[in-house]
Amino acid sequence: MGWYERRVLPRIINKVLDTKQTRETRERVVSALSGEVLEIGFGSGLNLPYLPDGVTSWKAVDPSGEAAKLAASRIAAARVPIEVVGLDGQKLPLPDDSVDAVLSTWTLCTIPDAVAAIREVRRVLRPGGTLHFVEHGKADEAGVRKWQDRLNPVQRRIAGGCNLNRDITAIVTDGGMSMSKLNRYYAAAEPKAFGAMYEGVAVAH
Repeated sequence: MGWYERRVLPRIINKVLDTKQTRETRERVVSALSGEVLEIGFGSGLNLPYLPDGVTSWKAVDPSGEAAKLAASRIAAARVPIEVVGLDGQKLPLPDDSVDAVLSTWTLCTIPDAVAAIREVRRVLRPGGTLHFVEHGKADEAGVRKWQDRLNPVQRRIAGGCNLNRDITAIVTDGGMSMSKLNRYYAAAEPKAFGAMYEGVAVAH
């Protein structure tokens, strides 16, 4: 990982993913969480202001040390203690059946083996536990998908390995979880190639 990825990109992401639209989306996705929660792709802690009262603990996984520095003030202000437990969503350093829910917001686009990450999510969730997510990915429209495929090599280079064209539904189900709720839409004020959204809940079984 080079200087740009280590030092610059986390600051860009901290700004780009902290808009009125993303804040509204985060609040909606986080609102149903309760109990012991694990967040993969914690980043700079942008979800922390929205923790509902039912959350009793929060564990975080993220590879970026710079993002963790940017998260310091949000961690200090959080309603519950925040424990950073690991760096790699593909190898979660937690026991089987150890959390009630997992949160992923704009994360599965970047994890190298996203299916492996979902298998790990399923492993650490208690039976009946839930994955709450919002992700961008492969669009339903063929014309948009063509543009996503064309733009993806550039996107990967400038956005730290982020992919525009991943099929999030397939990733979640191939990882062994069942989709219980899914909303597909285009994010307002974004080009369709970048704003094809998957928002939902999957259940461990």
